[in-house]
Amino acid sequence: MLNQKLQQKLLQKLSPQQIQLIKLLEIPTIQLEQRIKREIEENPVLEEGGEDMDENTRSTDDYSSDHDGDDDSLDGPEYDEPERDINDDYNDDEFKKTQSDEEFTVEDYLEDDDTPNYRLNSNNYSDDDDDRRSDIPYSSGNSLHEYLLSQLGLGVMNEDEQLLAEYIIGNIDEDGYLRRDIENIVDDIAFSAGYETTEKELLKILTIIQDFDPAGVGARDLRECLMLQVMRNYRSQKGDKTILKFEYLILKEFFEEFSKKHYDKILSKTDITEKQLKQAVEDITRLNPKPGSIFAPQLSKSTQHIIPDFILEDHDGDFILHLNSKNVPELRINRTYADMIDSVGKSKGNKKDKETLLFVKQKLDSAKWFIEAIKQRQNTLMITMQAILDYQKEYFEDGDETKLKPMILKTIADATGFDISTISRVANSKYIQTHFGIFPLKFFFSEGMQTTDGDEVSTREIKKILKECIDNESKRQPLTDEKLAKILQQRGYQIARRTVAKYREQMNILVARLRKEL
Repeated sequence: MLNQKLQQKLLQKLSPQQIQLIKLLEIPTIQLEQRIKREIEENPVLEEGGEDMDENTRSTDDYSSDHDGDDDSLDGPEYDEPERDINDDYNDDEFKKTQSDEEFTVEDYLEDDDTPNYRLNSNNYSDDDDDRRSDIPYSSGNSLHEYLLSQLGLGVMNEDEQLLAEYIIGNIDEDGYLRRDIENIVDDIAFSAGYETTEKELLKILTIIQDFDPAGVGARDLRECLMLQVMRNYRSQKGDKTILKFEYLILKEFFEEFSKKHYDKILSKTDITEKQLKQAVEDITRLNPKPGSIFAPQLSKSTQHIIPDFILEDHDGDFILHLNSKNVPELRINRTYADMIDSVGKSKGNKKDKETLLFVKQKLDSAKWFIEAIKQRQNTLMITMQAILDYQKEYFEDGDETKLKPMILKTIADATGFDISTISRVANSKYIQTHFGIFPLKFFFSEGMQTTDGDEVSTREIKKILKECIDNESKRQPLTDEKLAKILQQRGYQIARRTVAKYREQMNILVARLRKEL
């Protein structure tokens, strides 16, 4: 049964420009350049700025001179101005009816400040910037599989054995390990190649591949990888043979005790002296656990380069903050399409001209919105980073982590007037270049705790103290989490053992047992 009723709802909808600004806030500088270029390709009204510009489209240098370096440049446009929906500017039906009677001029869309430069400062280079860094050519070199295949001809194999060896090499991963079971490889060859083979035959070929360079390749686990390298050193007489025999014995018979650093058990079950064990452990730890890592993956396309979004310069205690817009193109409205509105709007055109005018108007609005979103993005970034700089000013003077104040997203949100989600988007994937290094913005955010004196300190200060204690500890008797907690409590930091364990894990520091050395 149908039921009709009235219902009131309160909904919040984001305008296209608000959505666009949210997406632009999240991306770092390197992706912003790509996003702008894609927008230029999709919107013919947008183009990169140049010197040939009139008074209606001010150059980016003019805008920079109005906002040069001072704190006043952060005033910018107001952010809490309500965004306009695309349908608020015009109605298609009304526009088609009235456009023949109205004259459209470029000034309707290009006001004095409609196409400003979205850079806040004209100085986008640091003192130690070097353009030659971006011109360094990289060579990918041969891959691990290509290098192994090139060594197949050195072994004594018939045609069938070479095919099986190629199949085994194809199953070796980038680290140099054969992680698939031999039994499964036998089945794969039978199904895919229709060739019947046995595990014994594949193991024989695998033994030949394990003699290839680099040493340890073709191993099925870490233990076998290290044993292959020790055996290679023994055959080539690289080191004391007695120590090498002990190394092989440790890996073969006492690998679990070695990995857990239960050296007392190894000494009690063998005739190895403590000095010999120490030398053997040092040699084993110098072996390569990933023999395939010496090849080209570190220069592959997946390599990520950090480009700072902010540049902070220290001039005798005076901080100057810049946005790094070095590779970001300038934007302006294409004059050809702007003049088209004048020419078509002043004449009583046909239906096709009216449709053209409507299309150009839509593209002009889209271009205006995009430029405004870029400008708001840059202003939001600067205001947020300036608030972080003001709050952590003592830290930025010399980079001492103990001077970092407890700071959460709400701290900066209250200082800037932005929403916490806006601060989170700004801090995500953004970096700042300082005179003591490049840091992600998330680095400056940390929780706080109170000391026995009532002072509030950052958790980073506690982590630094923990690291200093661990660095200065006796490696024969490393400090446990409980002892570390007592040391912190003696210094006035009321902290539990489980909290020490959490901070230690966050710093990627092993437990005391695994830090033990002979």
